[in-house]
Amino acid sequence: MIGRFRSGDEVFYGEIDDGRVYPTAGGPPGAFELSELRVLPPSTPSKIICVGLNYRDHAEELSLEIPKTPILFLKPPSAVIGHEDKILYPACSSRVDYEAELALVIGKRCRNVEADRAGDLIAGYTCFNDVTARDLQQQDGQWSRAKSFDTFAAFGPFLASPEEVDVSKAKISCKVNGELRQASSTSELIFDIPYLLEFISGIMTLEIGDVIATGTPPGVGEMQRGDCVEVEIEGIGTLRNEVI
Repeated sequence: MIGRFRSGDEVFYGEIDDGRVYPTAGGPPGAFELSELRVLPPSTPSKIICVGLNYRDHAEELSLEIPKTPILFLKPPSAVIGHEDKILYPACSSRVDYEAELALVIGKRCRNVEADRAGDLIAGYTCFNDVTARDLQQQDGQWSRAKSFDTFAAFGPFLASPEEVDVSKAKISCKVNGELRQASSTSELIFDIPYLLEFISGIMTLEIGDVIATGTPPGVGEMQRGDCVEVEIEGIGTLRNEVI
């Protein structure tokens, strides 16, 4: 596992092993206790590309047809927060939802990638919460405002390398205040990660650190101020955020 951390004024990447962090090249010397550091979002994306309706069981839950091509939307970098950061409930919304997702982080600048090369271009996988002002989404008829508030792109805590996790069949879940709300597997993805990378890179250049969030399973629901929301993915870890 690789993470991005802050110690005082210094920001660095490090490998996590048994509760200790060992900075990678260019980082400070020595090792740190994980508890001594602030955990930052594991990348600084130029853009966040999200996929809508990409789980078969979620489409069934909503009685919707399986899409023939991926449904894409964007979140701005200003929406990014990391593990244990606060999700801000907008005053103009009366319903804000969680959406647990598997996300990948781009490791090499790329364009027009073929699916069989996808693994060479992924820095790692992480947990993502595609926070959504559902009432505004329904009111607007499109998704930009509802998906783009500050703090609405929570991801982390760390990056698992493609060798560390089997994302073809990883368990994914979401808990709110310890209560299980979402539970599925990435085996339910309609469009798998190699296909998504080929499709998206055929539209736009992907930069190092860009994030692709791959869609959410059934059980999406409402969050309230004061709630603790946890997105957990097998082999990756748990992303935790409080709503305020």
